[in-house]
Amino acid sequence: MTEDLRQVEASGETIGEAKWAALRELEKLHPGLDKAAVRFQVVSEGERGLLGVGYAPARVIAQVDAEAAAAEQATVDGQSDLAGEVRDLVERITTGIGIRCRIDIAEDDEMITASCSGSNLGLLIGKHGQTIDAIQYLANAIVWRAHPDDRKEVVVDAAGYRDRRRVALEALAIRSAEEALATHSPVELEPMTAVERKTVHLRLKEFDGVETGSEGTEPNRFIVITPSA
Repeated sequence: MTEDLRQVEASGETIGEAKWAALRELEKLHPGLDKAAVRFQVVSEGERGLLGVGYAPARVIAQVDAEAAAAEQATVDGQSDLAGEVRDLVERITTGIGIRCRIDIAEDDEMITASCSGSNLGLLIGKHGQTIDAIQYLANAIVWRAHPDDRKEVVVDAAGYRDRRRVALEALAIRSAEEALATHSPVELEPMTAVERKTVHLRLKEFDGVETGSEGTEPNRFIVITPSA
């Protein structure tokens, strides 16, 4: 091993399995590791053998540049304990459903955003966002239960999905406000996170003739749009 590289060696029945095992070991050494910075060297492609005789596993060496590892660790070190828990939680969930991705954490006074990047993000998002919304719902439920006195909204994003969702929410807000005015009756929207509710409230703040309010309890709190006159 050279001075500016960290490396691990791992094995598996196939090269793919060996690479996956090596990545997991590197991630233990470097939390938040950018997988794009990892290089692989195939030591052995392995042999299955005849009728199980002479089996030899595939072996690979995985290396990560020390500067990249240090940068990733610096990012992790600058996070709160709660942000670190969110990262670990989202990583466990995505790994559990077979998705390998990089998870970047952004934190402010009100929320923690876990942004996922990599391949197969369509699978992570799911049809109409059902999968990523379920992951976000689960993350919020776990965090709220574990930290009732230190609550922050958890947002799970992938490939800019939340920005697209914001545009859709704003369009929904306008349609619903127009419906409330046309029918002279309140319109209830689907349950949303606090971040999504805020998007609707802000979009309709200057919309003449309607008022918005939130009802219900977390995580099933929803918006009601009511004609103001």
